[in-house]
This record gives sequence, structure tokens and C-alpha cells, in this order.
Amino acid sequence: MSDNDFLNALETCRIDPAAFNHAAHLRAGFLYLQRHDFADALGRMRRAIRAFAATIGKDGLYHETITTAFMTLINERLAADRLMTWVDFAARHADLFDGTALSRHYSPERLNHPLARTVFLLPDRVPGEKAA
Repeated sequence: MSDNDFLNALETCRIDPAAFNHAAHLRAGFLYLQRHDFADALGRMRRAIRAFAATIGKDGLYHETITTAFMTLINERLAADRLMTWVDFAARHADLFDGTALSRHYSPERLNHPLARTVFLLPDRVPGEKAA
């Protein structure tokens, strides 16, 4: 599916729920950040995920901290080359897909905190420090 078709399917809530996995979330964030400044991209991502979740009957699915953290990580990595393709980006940043990028910044307890779903919580880990 082309990038435009993918975003259109997401924004119109016609994307297959089984296909909207973690990699698809990252792809959407990547595409929004390529096309918009950070604040606008984050707003678009929020709206798309919330609308999609409501369409499939999972209103409480959206997680503000995880979404904002991943959008921040993607944005940071895109800073070096905003024109790279999704395939190149995915190949260069495998840690975004396997959970290690987020776990360097957040403990499971922080991400599971009830507030983390509704407001952005700052990281509780310093990258490079070992988890306690």
C-alpha cells in the first residue's frame, strides 16, 4: 500500500485492525513527521489513533505517553534525513520495533501508570543507566 493510501485508510478508519500493529503505528508516525512539524504531526497521530480505536470499539486503547515518546524518537531520528523512505528508516532503526528504544527511557511501571494513558509522563530512566 502506498504511503498516501496507508494514511488515507488510517484517517478514514478503513485500515484492517489486524494490520494496524506496532510497525503500522510507527509508519504512521514517520509519515506524519515527514509531512508536518512535530506539534501538528503529533496532533494528527492522536486523532487518527483515537478515531480508529473508537471505530473498533476500543476507546481506551490510546496511550498518550507511548505515542508521544515514539513520535519524539522518530522525529529525532528523522532530523538527519527527512527524505529517507519508510523502508530505509525501518531498516536503520530496528530498536523502535523491538521495544528496546522505549525501554531505555521508561520502566514498565511508568508506562503502566494510570496517568500514562491520558497525559504524557516524562521518562523515569536515564539512557545508559542499568535498570534497577
